[in-house]
Amino acid sequence: MTATIRLPTRRIGSLEVPVVGLGCNNFGSRLDEGRTRRVVDAALEDGVTFFDTADIYGRTQSETFLGRILEGRRDRVVIATKFGMEVDRTRRGAAPAYVRRALEDSLRRLRTDRIDLYQLHEPDPATPIADTLEALDGLVREGKVRQIGCSNFSGAQLLEASAAMKEGAARFVSVQNELNLLDRADEQDALPVAEQLGLAYIPYFPLANGLLTGKYRPGVVPEGSRLASSRRAEQLLTDGTFARLEALDRFAVDRGHSILELAFGWLLAHPPVASVIAGATTPEQVRANAAAAGWILTADEMELVAAGLPIL
Repeated sequence: MTATIRLPTRRIGSLEVPVVGLGCNNFGSRLDEGRTRRVVDAALEDGVTFFDTADIYGRTQSETFLGRILEGRRDRVVIATKFGMEVDRTRRGAAPAYVRRALEDSLRRLRTDRIDLYQLHEPDPATPIADTLEALDGLVREGKVRQIGCSNFSGAQLLEASAAMKEGAARFVSVQNELNLLDRADEQDALPVAEQLGLAYIPYFPLANGLLTGKYRPGVVPEGSRLASSRRAEQLLTDGTFARLEALDRFAVDRGHSILELAFGWLLAHPPVASVIAGATTPEQVRANAAAAGWILTADEMELVAAGLPIL
């Protein structure tokens, strides 16, 4: 099977990944295994070979589905997964003993002998970060993990983790946080710290719950969309939001692009960004996301967006 879209690649530590990754949070929840397979197959066809999952997604079913579907194709892909959020009362946190248990569980579900990028899903205030890093370093030395990263860390927490890293030991190579054109707060927090520390930045929710797909209009919520069944719809679908969406759409169209392309191109213009993690529930969404990565904003275009869209 040859990829129909040739995506550029960037690096996360020693890993080479396409600039668009597939977020697997819908697998096992919104999507059953058959629909998951169609999405994964479409991703591989379109050059999206970076898969980001977590042990809590779909109550562990995301990893299970992905393991079965990628069997026989494991060497073609880069798999990232996460641990630390509560799977159940006995499986949560970042204590050293649990780090190993969580990894072994993920390896079994994913049907693989190694995780390419193993990420702490959120800070664990009950465990010193130095202890977690030491446990992760042991897994890297055993060959069960290639690279380690973190998610939902503030800039201050990234600096704390950097200070706790021992000479010669495995270090975080990435941070995965929320960033998009409607939520730019991390531009003033973890993003510049990631650049300072030489970390790859992996943005999630790049389309702001689908608002940046161009499908939403005042009074119109697409049937079957995430927000159609969300209690946050009233909070998000405000006159102010639609005014910003209209301005962004006009900016993109004036330059011969769509707001979807703008959402990806704006993120990829930030130097630390390695790959944009976008979820999908259909093959068509996968293809649209992959195709949207062709426009990377210039410095002048970034300044225009910043001038017209203040940081919230």
